Amino acid sequence: MKERRCCMSHETTGATESAAEFVYRLRFDHLPEDALRIAKRCILDGVGLIFAGSLQKCTEIVRRHALAIGGAKEATLFGKNGGMAPAPLAAFVNGTAGHAMDWDDTQLSATPDRIYGLLTHPTMPPLTACMAVSEKLGKVSGKAFLTAFLAGFEVECKIAEAVYPEHYKRGFHSSGTIGTFGAAMAAAKLMALDVEKIRHVIGIAASMSSGIRVNFGTMTKPLHVGRASQNGMTAAFLAGDGFEANTGALDGPWGFFQVTGGGFDPEKMIGALGRPFNIVSPGVSIKPYPCGVLTHPSMDTMLALVTENDLRPDDIEGAVLYAGSNILKPIRYETAHDELEAKFCMPFLLAAVAISRKAGMREFTPEFVNSAVTQGLMRRIRTEFDPQIEARGWDKIRSRLEIKLADGRTLIREADERYRGGPENPLSDAELQAKFSDCTDSLLSEKSRKKIFQTISDLDRLDDVGEFLSMLRS
Repeated sequence: MKERRCCMSHETTGATESAAEFVYRLRFDHLPEDALRIAKRCILDGVGLIFAGSLQKCTEIVRRHALAIGGAKEATLFGKNGGMAPAPLAAFVNGTAGHAMDWDDTQLSATPDRIYGLLTHPTMPPLTACMAVSEKLGKVSGKAFLTAFLAGFEVECKIAEAVYPEHYKRGFHSSGTIGTFGAAMAAAKLMALDVEKIRHVIGIAASMSSGIRVNFGTMTKPLHVGRASQNGMTAAFLAGDGFEANTGALDGPWGFFQVTGGGFDPEKMIGALGRPFNIVSPGVSIKPYPCGVLTHPSMDTMLALVTENDLRPDDIEGAVLYAGSNILKPIRYETAHDELEAKFCMPFLLAAVAISRKAGMREFTPEFVNSAVTQGLMRRIRTEFDPQIEARGWDKIRSRLEIKLADGRTLIREADERYRGGPENPLSDAELQAKFSDCTDSLLSEKSRKKIFQTISDLDRLDDVGEFLSMLRS
C-alpha cells in the first residue's frame, strides 16, 4: 500500500494525471474549428490508406491471422477481402493496413532539438480505435467520434513532443510505442471512462507499448501501428472492466518517459494539452508520397528539376543528395530490392520521381522497383552527409540535390523547407481527394468516393457514425 500511495501522489503523477483529466473533461464544444477541419482531412486520408494498405501482403497475412483467431464479430476489417472480428483485432488489422504504405500523416515539432517529422504518425491509432469501438458500442454520434479522435491524437502528440529525443535515437518507433496511448485515449473517451479508470488505461498501455526501428523497411514496421491500435483498445477495455495498473505510469523513475527516453520536458505536457491542439500548431503533414516525410522535400526537388529541364532517365549521368543525419540515418538503404526497402532508400525515391514524375501506388510495387530502368538509375544516385546542413539543426527538413547531366551540365538546388503536404504548404482538398482516389481506385466506385467525401465533411452532423462506417463496408 505504501508504494501505491507514492505512485498516486501529484508530485509523481503530473503527466499521467494531466492526460487523464484532459481526456475526461474534453467536450466537442471545446474543439477549435481549425482542429475539426484538419481532423476531417486526416480521417479522409486515413480511411483511404486503410483501403490502400489492405492490398498489401503484410495486411493480408495479418487479416488471415485475425480471422483464424475468431471470436465475436464486433467490427469490420475494411478494404480488400474484408471480414469481421472482435474490436481489438479489427483495429489491429486496420491499423496495420493504414501504415502498410507508409503514406499516413506525420506529426511535426517546432522544437529544434526534436527530430523534425519523426515524432509519430498520429492519425492511425486513434482513428482505427474510434472506428472499431464505434461499431462495438453502436449509436456513436459524429461529434463523439471527432471528440474521441482528437483526444487520442492530442495526447499521443503531446507525449511524443514531451519525451526526450533519446526515445527515438535509442531505436524506439514512436508510432508504435506512443501510438498505443493515442488509441487508448480515443477508446477511453468513447467508452466514457472516468478519470481514475483513464489513469489505469494509461498504466496498462504503458506496459503494452512497443516497436523498434530495426524493423524499418520490413512488414513489421506497419505491424507496430496495428499493435498500437489493438493494445491501446485492449488497455481501455481492461480498465473499463476494473483491471488496474499503476496510476502514474508516465512519470517517475520507472515510468514511461524515464524508461524509454531518459525523461521528458514537463512543460510540453502538463498544462499544454489542447493549448494549442497539436493538430493545429505546429500541425500535421499529410503526405503526397508513400514514404517517410523526411524524403519529401528532396523528392519534390528532383521532380522540379526533372520537369523544368524535361529530363529523361538517360539524361542523368549521376546525382548526389547532401543531407544531415536526421535524414540519412533512418533513410538508410543504398539500394532497394522490394517496395518496403524502397520507402527507406533515397536513391530509389529520387529515381522513381525522375522516371515517373510522381510516386504513388504504381511506383511502390515489386515490378517497378526491380525494373531495369529503375535499378539502373538508382545505382547512379547516392547520398552524402553534409556537416554544414547538420549544423543548421533538425527543426526543418534540409537537403541539397546535385545532378550531373550527360551533356556536361550540373544542376544544383536546395530543397524547399516549405514542402508539399506540410502546414506551410498543405495539400489542397482536390489533391487530398485525388490521393484518396489513387488509394481506393480498385476498391471503390467514383460514386462511393464522392459520397464518402461529403459524409466526412459533415461528420459532426451525424447522429450515428454507423452510417459512415456502413459506406466503407459496402
